Amino acid sequence: MSHSKRPRPASKAVRKMAQMLLRRDLLMVGVCLVVAGFLSLVIYQIGVYPLQLFLHFSDDVHHQEDLKKLGKILTEAATEDKTVIITTLNKAWSEPNSTFDLFLHSFNVGKGTKPLLRHLVVACLDEEAYSRCLKVHPHRCYFMKTAGIDFAGDKMFMTPDYLKMMWRRIEFLGTLLKLRYNFIFTDIDIMWFRDPFPRLSKDVDFQIACDRYSGDDKDIHNAVNGGFTFVKANQRTIDFYNYWYMSRLRYPDRHDQDVLDQIKGGGYPAKIGLKMRFLDTKYFGGFCEPSRDLDKVCTMHANCCVGLENKIKDLRQVIVDWENYVSAAKTTDGQIMTWRDPENCMKQWWWKNKNKTSIGVKNQKNTI
Repeated sequence: MSHSKRPRPASKAVRKMAQMLLRRDLLMVGVCLVVAGFLSLVIYQIGVYPLQLFLHFSDDVHHQEDLKKLGKILTEAATEDKTVIITTLNKAWSEPNSTFDLFLHSFNVGKGTKPLLRHLVVACLDEEAYSRCLKVHPHRCYFMKTAGIDFAGDKMFMTPDYLKMMWRRIEFLGTLLKLRYNFIFTDIDIMWFRDPFPRLSKDVDFQIACDRYSGDDKDIHNAVNGGFTFVKANQRTIDFYNYWYMSRLRYPDRHDQDVLDQIKGGGYPAKIGLKMRFLDTKYFGGFCEPSRDLDKVCTMHANCCVGLENKIKDLRQVIVDWENYVSAAKTTDGQIMTWRDPENCMKQWWWKNKNKTSIGVKNQKNTI
């Protein structure tokens, strides 16, 4: 009598292999579903937002190209210790016989300042300014593009475009620090009459000019003016400029200088160990508080003045005063000379309540 053979139970190895194959198949199915979902999302995004995606990619590419151009200019302009002089320029300031021409002229008539022009980089805010810069200061012009904002015109103090321009400047200067370049930033309405570097400390992170100087270069209550700063590139200053730029969100509708006044005495500079110094108006003066001694003055700023035309007229007078001083210095008559009062700026209503002794200083024998 024949008996049919029963199938032998599957060995443990076979069962284990089957389980592994099943898990692999399930995993592959899961991966395929995830990939399909991702691709569907990408295709949907491209279909719905093709322009936005392209512009984002395009912006990144253009940003990298701009950084390369900036890096090349900075490399050519920098001193041996990677220091550059930076100013910003728009169409209104770049017009012939306007502030830009006076600014460059001051380097040419100043004492020891003409060689500094090779280290001057001009960050142009619009195409017209960039074109003019290339004509009068070639090889040191950088087009600082800002999407969606027109910086070409004269931006009156505290207008929305003025505030945007000031904060764009802080952002740009922070970029220079991240590229590890020290810089002197100078407003273009500052006349340079002597090399300022001997008056600047190499051991201080952040040095800034003042509208009015208390007599103490460590006094945080000095009335600062962001139109002239000397900043060393290190992690402390990088962090400080980031903090300064982000602080604009805590102080809306305030310009960079006002915000700096709010944060300079706070805990953050001390926390990061930032060394600050406030510059004496004896060397770095302006219309608010002029340098009283032309034998020591380095720079003269058209501060405490609103309106481009007012500044231009009074800065032309400053240039004449300086040239007369230089000519008189060649004589032996012993005249002590200083600046004339900025008459056009003084016509503005808010000058009336100022103490005139803090505005203009008459020389002891002759006012030029």
